[in-house]
Amino acid sequence: MAYLSIAFDTPSELAAVGREYGTTIPLLSDSDHAVSESYGVLQWAAATGEPGHTFVLVHADGRVAWIQDYGAEENGGRMYVPADELVTEIARHLR
Repeated sequence: MAYLSIAFDTPSELAAVGREYGTTIPLLSDSDHAVSESYGVLQWAAATGEPGHTFVLVHADGRVAWIQDYGAEENGGRMYVPADELVTEIARHLR
C-alpha cells in the first residue's frame, strides 16, 4: 500500500511545503489537473476550481475503491478525514 498527496501546486511549491512540514509521503504535482479530472475529485471543487479535501482509495489496477470529499457540504463540511473512518474504509477495501 502506498500513500501520496496530489495537488495542483508546482513541484517546487510542493518541495517547499514538504520541507516546511517535514513531510515524508510523496507530494505529486497535478498542475495540468489530469489526475484530479480522471479520478472525479473536481466534482467537489472550490469556487477557485481547486479540489477540496478529497481522499481516494485506488486499487492496484487503478480502479477507484472509495472516494470521499470531507470539505463537501453533503459530507458535513469537515476539512479532514477522521482516522478511524479512513482505517475502516481501507480495511474494508483490502479484503
